[in-house]
Amino acid sequence: MIHKMKLNEDPFERIKNGTKTIEFRLYDEKRRQIKIGDKIEFSKLPEVQETILVDVLDLYKEETFEKLFRKLYTDEQEIKRKTNSMYQYYSPEKEKEYGVIGIKVSLISN
Repeated sequence: MIHKMKLNEDPFERIKNGTKTIEFRLYDEKRRQIKIGDKIEFSKLPEVQETILVDVLDLYKEETFEKLFRKLYTDEQEIKRKTNSMYQYYSPEKEKEYGVIGIKVSLISN
């Protein structure tokens, strides 16, 4: 199955060049459909003209972004920074409502 998602320019370019391998999102209804082995087509915001296709390699589910980052990283400063950065996109209320997911991806094509 191919899922479609939009990404801001910076994370889009980092997935494209291989420096970003995990995309973090709320574990909402749309993300609950994603399974290991699926593909995701990311469209770059704001124009959504450019796309990349990735394989879903793994899924990391957790109650909060902080718990998720503690599973994946050891540096306390990095955990705090990443957690705070996610709250620019998602409210703590939405985080509590849905939980969160890290989607490990590998670039197929661009």
